Amino acid sequence: MNRPGHPDAWTGAGFETVAIHAGQDPDATTGAVVVPIHPSSTFAQDAVGVPRGDYEYARSANPTRTALETCLAALEGGSVGLAFASGMAAADALLRTVCRPGDHAVIPSDAYGGTYRLFAQVFAQWGVEYTPVPLDDPGAVAAALRPGQTRLLWCETPTNPLLGVSDIAVLAELIHAAGGLLAVDNTFATPYLQRPLALGADASVHSTTKYLGGHSDVVGGAVVVADPALGERLRFTQNATGAIAGPFDAWLVLRGAKTLAVRMDRHCANARRIAALLAAHPAVTTVYYPGLPDDRGHPVAARQMRDFGGMVSFTLRGGEEAAVEVCRRTRVFTLAESLGGVESLIEHPGRMTHVSVAGSPLEVPADLVRLSVGIESVEDLVDDLTKALATLA
Repeated sequence: MNRPGHPDAWTGAGFETVAIHAGQDPDATTGAVVVPIHPSSTFAQDAVGVPRGDYEYARSANPTRTALETCLAALEGGSVGLAFASGMAAADALLRTVCRPGDHAVIPSDAYGGTYRLFAQVFAQWGVEYTPVPLDDPGAVAAALRPGQTRLLWCETPTNPLLGVSDIAVLAELIHAAGGLLAVDNTFATPYLQRPLALGADASVHSTTKYLGGHSDVVGGAVVVADPALGERLRFTQNATGAIAGPFDAWLVLRGAKTLAVRMDRHCANARRIAALLAAHPAVTTVYYPGLPDDRGHPVAARQMRDFGGMVSFTLRGGEEAAVEVCRRTRVFTLAESLGGVESLIEHPGRMTHVSVAGSPLEVPADLVRLSVGIESVEDLVDDLTKALATLA
């Protein structure tokens, strides 16, 4: 029998059940069915060096954060989950744990701008080399690997913002043969749509700011790993560097995770409708959405994902100025960075989220628009985009 709060305690239960119950037993003292927010920075000890339970100081562990970490580990099917102050803090902790000066990493050729900046401007100065590669091309990945030196293959699938899809099982086989680890940024897919660890990945990374939080009211990150030993090494890094999720932030993400499944079903349904609208519109040149049958990543996405997600990107015949104009015109789609909230957002990656890759090999198309399709009435979303695109046709 697994002890309450262990990630395996709900093995065999449905995703929705796990999201609501894993790590979230009713409070033993009061019977409260919602995990309390524990703001205390320190915890009383029964004797010198004898803590009363698992908690001494809140940087090392906090009961609210423990509940979230247990839930995330269960949702991803991992052994250890760790919650951080942001998605970039989670990525940084994993890199610090796995890589050393002189090591090499492979990253997507269309990686998220913040991830590219972390490799190019932070870890490169520390002596970690990196090679951008189209991860949907196994031959290119194999050619970029350096056996004995490549410690990490960093994968995003789907990618941000071009929605590229990579075969996680194939990448896991390639990097493991080279002696390295596979980390998958699972932010866009969420554990509801995709389980990287079950496909052979060593770590699943999230910006919990996005779909897991789901309401654009919290910033956070997480790493879930399959190997308990790697999990303990990460736990040491988390404690040593201190970029932890605070108790209120952890509570907000935990609350958001409870409704992840129902929200993602709606995000996906709305995104399919929006992608179909854009694919048929004369002002649109390309639609990036793995749910479209003719999308390059569709076959792999259909095999390894439950559904295709709520993110849609597209390019316009009028070029960069047309893209900027469409972003300006929408009313239901709010012009803002970030993604994954209940409200729909629109942005111009080249001037907003991905400005950090301008002039680099990862530069995004200037005429690209990215949508985070929310859970509003899909008819309102269709009407909003139709009006914004009207004079561009």
